[in-house]
Amino acid sequence: MYHCATSGGLRTVSIFFFFCFCFSICLLPSFSGSVTATTAPAPAPAASEYKNYTVGDSLGWYDTLENPKVDYQKWVAGKNFSLGDFLIFNSDNNHSIIQTYNFTTYKNCDYDNASDNDTVQWASADPSSTSPHPLSVAVPLLKVGMTYFFSSDYDGEQCKNGQHFKINVKYGHGLPPSLKNPSNEALAPNNPVPGDDDSAPDTLVPSNFDNPQTVSDNAEPSESVTLSAFSYLFGAKLCWTLILLGVYGTVFN
Repeated sequence: MYHCATSGGLRTVSIFFFFCFCFSICLLPSFSGSVTATTAPAPAPAASEYKNYTVGDSLGWYDTLENPKVDYQKWVAGKNFSLGDFLIFNSDNNHSIIQTYNFTTYKNCDYDNASDNDTVQWASADPSSTSPHPLSVAVPLLKVGMTYFFSSDYDGEQCKNGQHFKINVKYGHGLPPSLKNPSNEALAPNNPVPGDDDSAPDTLVPSNFDNPQTVSDNAEPSESVTLSAFSYLFGAKLCWTLILLGVYGTVFN
């Protein structure tokens, strides 16, 4: 009889401590903490993602009177120009390098009446020079849209004899930090009026320019996983599992 009473008491104490354990497990969801995982900012485009194009390749930047083999229509075709790329002009001091976003300036092969905000003279010719010397000029592409290049010297004669071309600059990866300026990525002004393009110097521009997706400078939205939510689900399931096992053991033992 004493043995049975002792066994029953121990069993009661065991059940009591079992349910106390289950109760403490059920309190686990009250633990609150959060673990936040933040997506790292998108890396800046590598320098290799920008290109340097040598205008005219080995033939350089000349008019057809000086070098009949130059063909800037052929050179432009098939190339994809984007912000941050460079055009390398290899020429001499008898040829100028004019960049403009103004179609009228390009059409006239003359920048005398161009405004400062749409035309840049990267190199000027020296007609009085009796011994031309070579020069090399790197021109960055800073604006999205149509961009025009020509040599305006000798009353536009060089331009009219093939020393001109136009390109369509796409956004690509955007400007690298070294070229960024608040106004640089604005659309090129003074795009040609439809119909006027027929009277411009005939330079072909390929229609297969690509336009890669813009790379954001901002980080992706952060994603949070809270420990309290995890503990609630895990604790609740474990709690009821232990209670059911306890009831089963109490009833059938």
